Amino acid sequence: MSDSVAKPEVEGLRKSRKNNPEKTRENILQAAITEFVQQGLAGARVDAIAERTATSKRMIYYYFASKEQLYLECLVKLYGDIRKTEHSLELESLPAEQAIQRLVEFTFDHHDRNVDFVRIVCTENIHYGEYVKQSPVIREMSSLVLQALGRTLARGVEEGVFRPGIEVIDLHMLMSSFCFYRVSNRHTFGDIFQIDLADEQVKNRHKQMICEAVMRYIKA
Repeated sequence: MSDSVAKPEVEGLRKSRKNNPEKTRENILQAAITEFVQQGLAGARVDAIAERTATSKRMIYYYFASKEQLYLECLVKLYGDIRKTEHSLELESLPAEQAIQRLVEFTFDHHDRNVDFVRIVCTENIHYGEYVKQSPVIREMSSLVLQALGRTLARGVEEGVFRPGIEVIDLHMLMSSFCFYRVSNRHTFGDIFQIDLADEQVKNRHKQMICEAVMRYIKA
């Protein structure tokens, strides 16, 4: 590449970094999430992500060394978003039963409203969790919700409202699996059984059902 072509590109990079590098990085991540959700990891193109952000491939590679690194950062962002919101629920300030109820309701609503999260997790499972395995950050963030859930269960046992001996990871999986499945499989399940999982009455019924199922499982 000639100096006459490279110089403006480098100046553009410097200008963007000076103006608002965090916003530029966030815009790239948001566009990348859309591309990975729609095309998967293999089908996603950096050119298409650049078009979505009205930027250049060079700019994307400046912030993220490769398409795979960008995909990993998308996973970190999406998992980070849900974990940060879980932390903001302040479960420890609530009575144990109310805290569990709030966490179940939040999990249900988050999955219902964040289809991109569900779909990109499905993509990652197609790849056998290859990229999640590369991120200790995701594991560390996710361990926090288990710790908060464990403390809430312990409080409930002390209060005599929850039974002892519940495995925290099993309870987390019980809550997450139903909420995840009804979004990840909404098209196939909905068509086969002729049910509109996006219908408000159906959603409210399902939210009440998973809350009741969890509470019955853990109550003393």
